[in-house]
Amino acid sequence: HFDKAYELENELELRGKTELLKMARSVVPDNVSCIYIRQQEALGLGHAVLCARHVVGNEPFAVILADDLIRVEPAALPQMMDVYEHYNSSVLAVQNVPRSQIKQYGVVKGREWEKGILKLDGIVEKPHPDKAPSTLGVVGRYILTPRIFEHLEGIQAGSGGEIQLTDAIARLLAKEQVLAYEFQGKRFDCGSKLGYLEATVEFALEHPELKADFQNYLKTLKYPE
Repeated sequence: HFDKAYELENELELRGKTELLKMARSVVPDNVSCIYIRQQEALGLGHAVLCARHVVGNEPFAVILADDLIRVEPAALPQMMDVYEHYNSSVLAVQNVPRSQIKQYGVVKGREWEKGILKLDGIVEKPHPDKAPSTLGVVGRYILTPRIFEHLEGIQAGSGGEIQLTDAIARLLAKEQVLAYEFQGKRFDCGSKLGYLEATVEFALEHPELKADFQNYLKTLKYPE
C-alpha cells in the first residue's frame, strides 16, 4: 500500500471519484522513496535500527515509532531537526511522565542548556520509579548520528533479552554530545489500548466530515454505573 495501486487508481478514475483518487496518490509524496527491511527476529528496537545500517550509511537519521502519535504543528520531528541543525548532535524527544509509569520508558538525566533542551549526562532503560534519575521519559522520536551503529553492534542483550537502543545511546554519550528535547505537542500512546481509543475519539471529533455525526453519536451513549 506504499506503492502505486494501478487497479485501485484506474477504478477510482473510471468512477469519477477524483477526491479519493487524489488521496490514494498522495499517500507517499513524490520526493519520497520507500525501502523495506525485515527484522528477522524480535530482538528489540536497537536491533531493528541496526538492521537499517546498510541503507542509512554514514548519515544522520531519524527513528519514528508509529505507536507514539504526536499532534502539533509544526510536527515534533521538524522541531527536533531545528535543534539538531543548531547543535549538530543527536536529539531525543522527551516528556514528563508520572513517576508511577516511569518503568515503561527510557529515562534521561541531564542539565538544561536552554528552555526545553537538555545536555544528557545519562540514560537508563525502564528504571524502578524509586531509582529513576528524573521523570523525563523518551518517546518515539529520535535523531541520531551514524556513530550509534558502532555501539549497537557492540552491546549485548539487555532489558527483556533485547538489544536496547537506550543502552547504545548510553555508550554514545561517552563519545559525543546527546541532547534531549521537550517537544511541544500532545502525545497519544497508541501502543496502549486506552491511548489508541483516546486518539481515535479526539481525531474523530475534529474530522471535517465525521465530527458532527460522531458528536451526536456520543451524546446518545448511556454509560453503565
